[in-house]
Order: sequence, then structure tokens, then C-alpha cells
Amino acid sequence: MTDSSAIKLSQGWLDVIGGEFDRPYMAQLRQFLQDEKARGKIIYPKGAEIFNAMNTTSFDGVRVVIIGQDPYHGEGQAHGLCFSVRRGVAIPPSLINIYKEIEAEYGVKMPPHGDLTGWAKQGVLLLNATLTVQKANAGSHQRRGWEEFTDAVIRAINEKREHVVFLFWGSYAQKKGALIDRSKHLVLQAPHPSPLSAHRGFLGCGHFKKANDYLAANGATPIDWQKI
Repeated sequence: MTDSSAIKLSQGWLDVIGGEFDRPYMAQLRQFLQDEKARGKIIYPKGAEIFNAMNTTSFDGVRVVIIGQDPYHGEGQAHGLCFSVRRGVAIPPSLINIYKEIEAEYGVKMPPHGDLTGWAKQGVLLLNATLTVQKANAGSHQRRGWEEFTDAVIRAINEKREHVVFLFWGSYAQKKGALIDRSKHLVLQAPHPSPLSAHRGFLGCGHFKKANDYLAANGATPIDWQKI
């Protein structure tokens, strides 16, 4: 929405949350982003990638939801998928710990890059609670309206889908847990995979196997976590 002409949200998502774009908070958010850009602020990710999570994972295809906080704020990192960076960019510390947990659970070696597009294509919605950020200013676009939008995304999945796994890592993500009907879906919570907190229970959480066991038990294809 830094460049509205560049924004394209897939029809399947528009069918369930398109009405959010007509609400007052979204007009205010759009104006905020336009004003920031007019002031010369650099905003990540680029406009065409703001909704990358939903454009890569269809609404009907969502099997797992991972919630991040906001996009990476370093140059060349953010591309619209939480915890993910483009190939050729150093793997961030939190993602290194995510890889360590997968390796421990499955006895596999993860690829030497941090692009999680392969997960998104399998049905893992990699959704940040806030979809934009100012360069070098973490959290700078929080409480501007994005949280209301991503709440609507989660509510739509909760209400219109069944047997989805929600992975909430850290207290910020876990606030979204109140939106989930746990009789219809599986919610798994753990500390954030950041090096500051991963040793408090993220490492050893078993979430990736637990997610796949739940999917298989409910007739869905498990995620190949090594395929990225």
C-alpha cells in the first residue's frame, strides 16, 4: 500500500476479507504509509510483496499458520513471509533456531538459505501481525491498523476452515490465540525462537512433528519442513 497500484491480493482471500479494505482503519493505514513514503522513509517489504504470505498460500490451502511480529527491517531481508529472508541473505538468528528444532525433531539437515517460500506453497501461512516496517526501526508500524487486519485474517481462517494448526511463538504472537476455537483447530504455543528466549522452551517444543501428526490424523497432508 505504499503504491496502491502494486497491491494485488488473490481472489480467494478477497472473498473472505475483502471488506476490510473498505473500513476506516484501512484508509487511515493507507494514508499513514503514503505520508511516510512522502517524507522519504524507506518501507519494507516493497509494495508488491506486502501481501506475499496470502498470495503464496491460498485461503483454501492453509494448513498451518505461523505468526511473526513485524517484517525484518534490514535492507534486502523482508519479502512478505514471516521469519523468511531471500536467498543470498544471511539466515537470521531466530530462523537458525527454528531450523535447529526441525533438525532435532526429524534428524535432517536444513538447506543453507532462509527463503521459506517452499513452506508457504505447501500451505503454511507465514503471517506477520504487522505487514510493514520502516527501515532500521523495528516495530515502527505497530498500532497503525495492521493488527486489526491480521486479526480479520485469523478470524476468517478460524471461522471458515477446520483442523488448521496455529503456531504461536512468543507473547506477542500468543495474543492472537484468543481468536481461535480450539475445538476446531490445534493451537501450539512456545517461547519465541529468538536467541534471547529459545532456550526457555522453544528448543525441544516438538511443534513441527505435533503439527504434522495433527494434520495426518485429520486427513490432511503433512508439511515437508525440509522442503523450502
